[in-house]
Amino acid sequence: MPTISTFYGIIIRMFWDDHAPPHFHATYGEHEVLVSLQNLEVIEGGLPRRAARMVMEWADLHRDELARNWSL
Repeated sequence: MPTISTFYGIIIRMFWDDHAPPHFHATYGEHEVLVSLQNLEVIEGGLPRRAARMVMEWADLHRDELARNWSL
């Protein structure tokens, strides 16, 4: 799964044209979450509160890029 960003120990990955709905994966240590690109809501999994907040802020800033990456 290609890594598209890393920050503060958080790794953001995406399989382009993966199963629906469009989403990205974020891992932090042993925790993993799948986040919907449509509404930035958690589809599956969980992260510690601080890491989750950083992931959501990052995703909001990069939402258009994430949507373009999904379409590649």
